[in-house]
Amino acid sequence: MPVKAINNQYDFEPRDLQKHYGDNILIYVGWDHHTLYCAAHAMLASSQQSFQDLIDQQIKGGFHQHPEFEEIDWSKVEYLLDGQPFQPQLDQSLASQNIGHKSLLRFVTPGLDDYQHRHV
Repeated sequence: MPVKAINNQYDFEPRDLQKHYGDNILIYVGWDHHTLYCAAHAMLASSQQSFQDLIDQQIKGGFHQHPEFEEIDWSKVEYLLDGQPFQPQLDQSLASQNIGHKSLLRFVTPGLDDYQHRHV
């Protein structure tokens, strides 16, 4: 739903534009069916880093507190990128895989359905 400001002078440049991040991009990452995390995490990453680096650095840092995190079999993880099925190439850069500024990356971990099978 669009919002209209009361004051016509309410016009500004958003601070989350890509140009404000230099060589980095903002990526939203969500772990589906694990509602201990109520929303996707915002993560800052270099568009030139590999997908494996994204897992090892940002994703691990954001989700390692969950008791099931260490049980993830990354070879079985299923991904969605901006709502579309996605098969990442672990050794290739984020940019080369069309992971861009403010992309939403979601992942599902088959066999791990959270605390007492309750998706918590």
